[in-house]
Amino acid sequence: MKTNLDTLLTALYVFIDDHVAPRHRIGRPPRLSDAELLCLAAAQVLLGFPSARHWHRFASSRLRHLFPYLPGQSGYNKRLNAAGSLIPQVVGALARQVPTWHDDLRLIDSTPLPCAASRETVKRSALAGTAGYGYCASHSRFFWGLRLYLLTTAEGMPVSWCLANPKLGEREVMEAMLGRDRHLVRQGQVILGDKGFAGAAFEAFVTDELGAHLVRPDRKGEPARFGRLARVRQWIEAVIDTLKGQLSLEQHGARTEAGVFARTGQRLLALAAAMWHNWTTGAAIKRSLIAYDH
Repeated sequence: MKTNLDTLLTALYVFIDDHVAPRHRIGRPPRLSDAELLCLAAAQVLLGFPSARHWHRFASSRLRHLFPYLPGQSGYNKRLNAAGSLIPQVVGALARQVPTWHDDLRLIDSTPLPCAASRETVKRSALAGTAGYGYCASHSRFFWGLRLYLLTTAEGMPVSWCLANPKLGEREVMEAMLGRDRHLVRQGQVILGDKGFAGAAFEAFVTDELGAHLVRPDRKGEPARFGRLARVRQWIEAVIDTLKGQLSLEQHGARTEAGVFARTGQRLLALAAAMWHNWTTGAAIKRSLIAYDH
């Protein structure tokens, strides 16, 4: 099997059509199916088009051999926003197909997701009340938006995620997310996080409620347990770097709750689809996107 964008989109379309139940609709079926819509959304970020206007112009002239019908820019945006609940189902189904789904290691982390860069934009944004101001320690700067909380396999395949106000505590949000998706954590698994997840209450939740083991770098002033874990912690940092660098996570351009959730899921879908296809084709580097960005 070839490793290129056309092959990936064809395989992804067949997988979604076979493994994910279609949404029930009233009236005539849409001319662009949900499977085609998600393939189109994944192609958008893999090819590096954060702008919907530029993407629609490119897809209309270059992707007609894959998508005979393309909705207008406004229709595409509405359909993508409405697919926010479908995307996690597809990502979860893809994650279950890769061998690392059965591994005993999971990675957790959070990262800022800016949604506005000026005070005027903040005032006009429909995210007021949901988003807020937070501090990004890695870049030593404040931002306005949300935080993305992510649970992945050891190689970076997305398993679960959520968005939350950055003023909420990291441990509290991650506990709520893992509690919601406790069926995704098996007994005896190791959950690797950073120092931000240090806390007796959170560790007790992971141990007693989930039956897993929390591993994190040691903090200053506490007894030595796991060491610095700097090398292992780079795994989840590399996943986030892929989302923000190659998949333009911070250039999502959304201004509503549904829009931000769908466009975040769009990036995670593209990453999951590429990793799943790399496993299928036997690619050496499973998180490599080079074959699909042109």
